[in-house]
Amino acid sequence: METLIARHVVVSGRVQGVGFRYLLEREAAAVGVAGWVRNTAEGTVEAVVEGPPSGVEEVLGWMRRGPRGAAVASVDVTATTPQGHAGFTIR
Repeated sequence: METLIARHVVVSGRVQGVGFRYLLEREAAAVGVAGWVRNTAEGTVEAVVEGPPSGVEEVLGWMRRGPRGAAVASVDVTATTPQGHAGFTIR
């Protein structure tokens, strides 16, 4: 059985106007990572990504680079307990 890891992520910067949530879902699905993502009232994007360590790290790197000029200011990552997400949910 493959080990899964999970990370809680808060991304700040101009990330909502470029469809960041939907791009994140596509990127995560491409590398086999599950979880959820939502915009917060504070103007950040909050997500949990879960899957094989290599896939989770690839998605975190994608977030830090900032897709399509998203002007990502910071990515705060906290380890969390994997919950066995079956897919990716946008809230």
